[in-house]
Amino acid sequence: MLKLYGGARSRASIVKWYLEEIAVPYEFVLLDMQAGAHLQPEFLEINPTGKVPAIVDGDFKLWESGAILLYLAQKYGKMPDTVEKQAEIVQWVIFANATLGPGIFVEASRDRETPKLLQPLNRIFEKQQFLMGHEFGVADAAVGSMLIYIPMMLQVDLSPYPAVLDYMKRISERPAFKIAMGQG
Repeated sequence: MLKLYGGARSRASIVKWYLEEIAVPYEFVLLDMQAGAHLQPEFLEINPTGKVPAIVDGDFKLWESGAILLYLAQKYGKMPDTVEKQAEIVQWVIFANATLGPGIFVEASRDRETPKLLQPLNRIFEKQQFLMGHEFGVADAAVGSMLIYIPMMLQVDLSPYPAVLDYMKRISERPAFKIAMGQG
């Protein structure tokens, strides 16, 4: 069975959410980060950087939430047939981790970057329910989780982006999200 390693408040919840969405059985291994469990030799064999999340799927070990999401989508989920559509999904997963997250959560850039990032997303969600159209996918787990983290961690006024707020509400009401976030 696939094992997902994470901390109490970590990006492992993103992977957990996607695993619930695609109904892949997994064992969640909660590491006591305060006690340094992520720095023990057993875990460093899985991820030499000592960070979570990480997975072990059979003999295969992988870390970094975006890489894990893409792997799970390719192996167990729904990845489109064309290289172009796959590249769009990769684009959104990288955007979530490399652009959206730092743009919003790094205080020095937040005021400048928030409208640049959320206005285009708002326009997308005015036209369609999810990033890739009308069906939830791995891109939504990546980008959606970053958006949902905003009100959990920051005091940012999202009212100028009503379609983004509707999207956040829609995805947070999904049964898999509630299970992964401990609300189900």
